[in-house]
Amino acid sequence: MTPHPDSAGKSPKRQPRNVRLPVFVSEDAIGLGDVIKRATSAIGVQPCGGCAQRAARLNSRVAFTGRQK
Repeated sequence: MTPHPDSAGKSPKRQPRNVRLPVFVSEDAIGLGDVIKRATSAIGVQPCGGCAQRAARLNSRVAFTGRQK
């Protein structure tokens, strides 16, 4: 029996879902993990060891983009 591709802990790379927010975001894409990291840092929450992993996973799932040219 062959193992499922996800069973080894490695899932296939996929493109993040792009969400357009023309008013709030510049032309560069910004990941959801980066948004949360900035917001929590702004209110004084100190990042922990898992924060970088969480940010990377969220960035790979959702990215906010600016206006479409």
